[in-house]
Amino acid sequence: MTLATVDRAAAAAAIDAFLRALGRDPEREPDLAGTGARVADAFADELCEGYAVDVAKLLAENVIDLGGQTSSATGHALVVVRDIAVTTTCPHHLMQATGIATVAFAPAQRIVGVGAVASLVDAYARRLTLQERIGDEVVAALMTHLAPRWAGCRLLLSHGCMTARGERKHGARVETLAFGASGDELAGDALAIAHRALGAGS
Repeated sequence: MTLATVDRAAAAAAIDAFLRALGRDPEREPDLAGTGARVADAFADELCEGYAVDVAKLLAENVIDLGGQTSSATGHALVVVRDIAVTTTCPHHLMQATGIATVAFAPAQRIVGVGAVASLVDAYARRLTLQERIGDEVVAALMTHLAPRWAGCRLLLSHGCMTARGERKHGARVETLAFGASGDELAGDALAIAHRALGAGS
């Protein structure tokens, strides 16, 4: 999806029709005047902007090649980016989930600017998607384009579809972990190191 493929007028009209189906009239209720257009713009420009991101280009433009050397003399260096603000939209109810992500990886010969890590999370989160898929896609992108020894992504989110409707469990958060590794790089103590780096369970 790109801005050029979004039919904002149709989206706005659909939201107005939805409101009328709920018994509300955007033409008669001042608070709802323009709501269709605002909602359409919010989804096109922000909540679904991740579809327009070329992840391969994002990482390629920010990659730092270590020149054939491993990232440290011991080979145990880690890159950890914590508290990345996340907003995503549940595809089942079109309600937002918000929280934080932590991304960690053990570089081999390539690293990437930490700002690009945050942008990578946004690229996959700002879509109509599931929390579990975001972590899997972030890890897959890092493994594909940076080829680290291992990579992991932790997401800790509060879901509107769980707090505002249904169970209405305010304060409940969902934690997911995703990992990827080259060969047996996450065998033995390495998996425990990865869990600690991501702050799993904290």
